[in-house]
Amino acid sequence: MNEKFIHSPYLPVDENVADYNNAFGHLSPYRFSDFKTESLSWKKSCYLHAGLNPAFPYLLRGKDVLRLLSDTCVNDFRSFRKGNTRHAVMCNENGNIMSDGIILSLGNDEYISYFLSPYINYFVDSGKYDVQGFDLTGKVFLFQLGGMSSLNILEKATKSSLRHLDFFKHMQATIYSNDYSHKKYDVRILRMGVAGTLAYEVHGNIEDAENVYNALLSAGEEFGIERLGMEVYGMNHTENGFVQSYIHFTCAFYEDKKFMEYLGDSYNPVLNNVAGSAGENIPQRYLNPVEAGWSNRIHLDHDFIGREAIEEILQNPKRQVVTLVWNEEDIEDVYASQFREGDEYQYMDFPANPIWTANNTAVHTDIVQKNGKQIGLSSGRIYTVYYKAMISLGILNISDAVTGNEVEIIWGEPDSKQKIIRATVARFPFLDLPKNREIDVKNIL
Repeated sequence: MNEKFIHSPYLPVDENVADYNNAFGHLSPYRFSDFKTESLSWKKSCYLHAGLNPAFPYLLRGKDVLRLLSDTCVNDFRSFRKGNTRHAVMCNENGNIMSDGIILSLGNDEYISYFLSPYINYFVDSGKYDVQGFDLTGKVFLFQLGGMSSLNILEKATKSSLRHLDFFKHMQATIYSNDYSHKKYDVRILRMGVAGTLAYEVHGNIEDAENVYNALLSAGEEFGIERLGMEVYGMNHTENGFVQSYIHFTCAFYEDKKFMEYLGDSYNPVLNNVAGSAGENIPQRYLNPVEAGWSNRIHLDHDFIGREAIEEILQNPKRQVVTLVWNEEDIEDVYASQFREGDEYQYMDFPANPIWTANNTAVHTDIVQKNGKQIGLSSGRIYTVYYKAMISLGILNISDAVTGNEVEIIWGEPDSKQKIIRATVARFPFLDLPKNREIDVKNIL
């Protein structure tokens, strides 16, 4: 085997896995069983996912960390104490999202961010703040457990109650081995997840990754745990209505020339990874936090990059995120064209638009129109087994973002035979099960 194709160091090798993805520079299982079983896991039992590694973990240390975060994020960090978590959103002067991710407060002027790099590194390296940054890639792991059985599995693995851990809080815990060695491993457990249902993350040191993974898998056997591959992981954001960068939109890196100079020639341009009828008009693929549905993250009680633009957007928002349900007959015609003589429509990958390339992600975005006029964009198309429907997230003009409104999606690249697919604006989020933040875990048996 070519030496560059190495297996992920974050989970054990399974010789029964045939499909892999190399998006993060190592082989991660693309599919463990089948997409139906895996996509039902967070409704019926629980999934264990290790594919979100590396999550660009970045340790921030120093007296100016909170000042840096306050200057660069739309969030409020005044009450950001040990055990707290923030979904941090960083914008440019135009109010467009440059990066979004998670920040955990560890105490003693230490914080760890996930998926905010490389943009947050740019400010640490500016020298304007008394802050040190440490890249922890390859030194730590992050596992996700999503589904109603996730709490039971973690309590079995930790041999302790986690009923007091509220949504978006984290705590130290111990995972016990599943063999006769009686070994134990220090981890951090965070209650959060993007699949919508009850979910947790388990964080720890890389040398413990395989043992912790096996311990969680063993603890979950009696609860019907399923291992989640890269394919289905990329689908759960759409169903839950969580707008995800590089699945539903493109971060506005190109609008900041100084940041692009900071990245240098080694940066892999997003321009090479666009797909869909929206073509190479990259700016229309950008989002601001208001139209992403993140207005509740925005606090105007402090100055931050992009504040002036965001204030204007809040006063006069243009677009809104919705769920689009695709017309079954039009979808069938796309597939039927593959069996007819003549030009066929662009093939529609099932169950979803591929988002993973060899070294990055591909943002598939289609034009949404009404009466022949563009009214927005559609991205993150998936087939949801649970609801038996093809759905996507639409970013539509607010006047068109009305439940029941019938719109049209242009399917096919600009230079291909295109198909008009009817779609209906539906409930948002589409997932109508109890949400993580709303669940009182004290009542779970």
